[in-house]
Amino acid sequence: MKIDDKKIAIIGGGPGGLTLARLLQLKGAHVKVYERDINKDVRVQGGALDLHTESGLAALAQAGLMDAFKANYRPAAGLMRVVDDQLNIHFDEHAEGKKGDFGDKNHRPEIDRGPLRQLLLNSLEPDTVVWDSHVLSIEQTQDNWKIVFQNGHTTSADLIIGADGANSKIRPFVTSIKPYWTGITMLEGALKDGAKTAPVICELLKGGKLFGYGNEKTLIVSSKGDGSFGFMASFKSDEHWAKENGIDFKDHRQVLTWFRKEFAEWSPVWCELFESPDTIFIPRPQYCMPLDQKWEANANITLLGDAAHWMPPFAGEGVNMAMLDALQLAEALTNPAFSNVKQAIGYYEKQMLGRFAKIGQGTLFNTKWMHQPNALGNMLAMFGKNKLKQGVFIARYVIETSIAPFIRKILRRPPPKEVFR
Repeated sequence: MKIDDKKIAIIGGGPGGLTLARLLQLKGAHVKVYERDINKDVRVQGGALDLHTESGLAALAQAGLMDAFKANYRPAAGLMRVVDDQLNIHFDEHAEGKKGDFGDKNHRPEIDRGPLRQLLLNSLEPDTVVWDSHVLSIEQTQDNWKIVFQNGHTTSADLIIGADGANSKIRPFVTSIKPYWTGITMLEGALKDGAKTAPVICELLKGGKLFGYGNEKTLIVSSKGDGSFGFMASFKSDEHWAKENGIDFKDHRQVLTWFRKEFAEWSPVWCELFESPDTIFIPRPQYCMPLDQKWEANANITLLGDAAHWMPPFAGEGVNMAMLDALQLAEALTNPAFSNVKQAIGYYEKQMLGRFAKIGQGTLFNTKWMHQPNALGNMLAMFGKNKLKQGVFIARYVIETSIAPFIRKILRRPPPKEVFR
């Protein structure tokens, strides 16, 4: 099968889409990435990402970008402190040390989203990314796809890959399956100049990560190389809380008032994250695609990343899944064993959906325990030195993510769609 004579359009310039473009260009494919951002600097990138050996790092290695990654990752950014809602430290990797190096299965080096995006952009051929390309619609013609953008431009492609995230414009052309509500809302924040704006939190972070638990709520803070912080406060809510609560998320005073009420039991020090008028807040209701989702493969369109398997972020798998999708899709599309693109896409999607069914189980397991009364105890059981408690936690994990799904499969029952019942 040859793809070097096909025009390939990747919709979305996140890590998954850019990784795919790099891998396909190495194989001689003609690729364009259409990204809605006006340019690479227009949008604040989120917090640090931990890349996993078998997925994100494997994709970078295949793309020939490990040297670039090692030049940009931050070794101390992965060091974690676990605290309660009063900021008492219960687990400290800064004090205990964190072992691991490249090649170790459990080594998960951290890199900021901005530098990761930049190293991927630098690896592409000139003008691969077409900025200011917000997709308005796509239409299948006799031989290919017509893509219409919000700026009035149009283009055509023989193959479309939707890498355009949770609210994908491409997904409806692949499947009608919808995500379901998990019961959790996450308020994401981006805070500038952490040392000045949130000095106590900054001291606790020490350039790493802070995991706070209390009252069935979670607050995670991560440092960035430029001195800013990314953080997310997550909590149980109604599905449409973000739209119906009346908060203007551009007004930090309103957000601070909400936080003081919603997280009233927490130490006032946490308010440092919400007191600056420059902090950017984005509410993110958490949904998940059905773990047993399936569809018939198409001949000229497919998905990767959140567009394919949107799920909550509480296992750190999102970017890793997307980059592994890119690796497996690139391998399938350039595999001479397949006689046509539809066969290649079908093989890739079977791998991708099977992988999501397993990783999604673990993600929902984390989503559930992180928003229960004993969340702190569960976190300490997972990372602490008490082997009995760790064993009990691991047993729960195995039962909920492997044994229970196996029994449901035998009984032909679908996975539950409620995280909190």
